[in-house]
Amino acid sequence: MSEPVPHEPVSIAALTVLFNNSWESLRRSVAAFDNSVRIGREANLCSGFTLALGDASPAALLSEDRLEQLRALAPHIDLVHYEFFDENTGTSRGQNRLSRTTESDLIVLCNPDVVPDARAMWRMAALLDDQRIGIVEAKQLPIEHPKDYDEGTGLTSWCSGAFSMVRRALFEELEGFDEQTFFLYCDDVDLSWRIREAGYDAVMQPAAVVFHGKDLSASGGWVPTEAERYYSAEAALLLAHKWSRDVIVADLLEQFDSGVDENHRRAAEEFRRRQDEGVLVPQRDSSGAVGRFVDGQYAHHRYAL
Repeated sequence: MSEPVPHEPVSIAALTVLFNNSWESLRRSVAAFDNSVRIGREANLCSGFTLALGDASPAALLSEDRLEQLRALAPHIDLVHYEFFDENTGTSRGQNRLSRTTESDLIVLCNPDVVPDARAMWRMAALLDDQRIGIVEAKQLPIEHPKDYDEGTGLTSWCSGAFSMVRRALFEELEGFDEQTFFLYCDDVDLSWRIREAGYDAVMQPAAVVFHGKDLSASGGWVPTEAERYYSAEAALLLAHKWSRDVIVADLLEQFDSGVDENHRRAAEEFRRRQDEGVLVPQRDSSGAVGRFVDGQYAHHRYAL
């Protein structure tokens, strides 16, 4: 994609949900956001910026003293908002809650350990000048997300909640994330698909770069936690159900039931509980025109063999 053209100044609220994050990672992320806002103001691209931190940790991560230290790191940010939820909301409910406490033209949905390049947000915001585009994703480094996108237009199946930008009006029109269904994973896939279902494009902007560290094995593979294994399996079942892929649901249930991973068996049990109690959300996209299920993923992957 070409370098974005300048646009009118916009206000942005970056929403992120904390969970036992380290002090150093928070300081690094806040400082990076502040530098980005400084660049945006100097280029007359930024009319206001709020960083909203929702804390879903078992105990509050930030004392008043620590919060003031973070604010001191961010002289160019209008407001660093901090809310201790006193419950584990997950990402979808947590970010929905933060969205209701902020006002802005655009919303950045992001992980708390992501460090944005100084110009990443403004390159994403420029693309949203095009009213056909509903959501824009940044390129993650050092491990780039493998899902495919068109190198000319940036069109992609969905945009990762690690660092994406959406117009607030559209986010609110769609009632944000589906917090009834998704706790931790696939909420970003579902939001992207509902945006596309509403007639807008989901776009990757590779010129917008963010650092997103990962814990890797000696062979370079991602090492998921127990919680990540459980919630990713649960979300896979719930997403396939919501987007009318009953065959995929049946295949996953059979795979999880017969596997050795206790997290997968628990996810299958939870899905059947919701099914028996009639609390699954109504299905949509019965024609398969929007949702893309490809070899266990939600898009074609560029690096697939």
